[in-house]
Amino acid sequence: MARASAPDVVQFEGGMAAGTIVVRTSERRLYLVLGHGRALRYVVGVGRAGAQWSGTSRIDGMFIRPHWAPPAEIRRDRPNLPAVIASGSPANPMGAAAMTLSGGSYAIHGTNRPASIGGFVSYGCIRMQNDDILDLYGRVHVGTRVVVTH
Repeated sequence: MARASAPDVVQFEGGMAAGTIVVRTSERRLYLVLGHGRALRYVVGVGRAGAQWSGTSRIDGMFIRPHWAPPAEIRRDRPNLPAVIASGSPANPMGAAAMTLSGGSYAIHGTNRPASIGGFVSYGCIRMQNDDILDLYGRVHVGTRVVVTH
């Protein structure tokens, strides 16, 4: 199946090295810095009120169609969730791919709820359309720097 649309190539200033992922929570946009004042721009879903964060991390794992083990915070809010939701299940929110971030329980991942993209919707993860996460996944690697700002 073909991609619905490619990420936009946009002007980007901010002094970040090429290859850096920048998430601007207030914009609900993720940028992959290309260098020379340009970046790829993707629309994302971000943390809802009380679940937003900012800081610097790195991709520490990359997974296609991952299983999902809901973190304790989510299990507290939804105690009926199983300990693990299998890859491919319609209840699995990780979508087509996930890239885990060091230093916490967050990831940049696809979604089973595409209408949520562009909103303040998660427990702190960065949520992308499945086509977009697969595109980004192919452009980055373990160790890629991720900067999240408000």
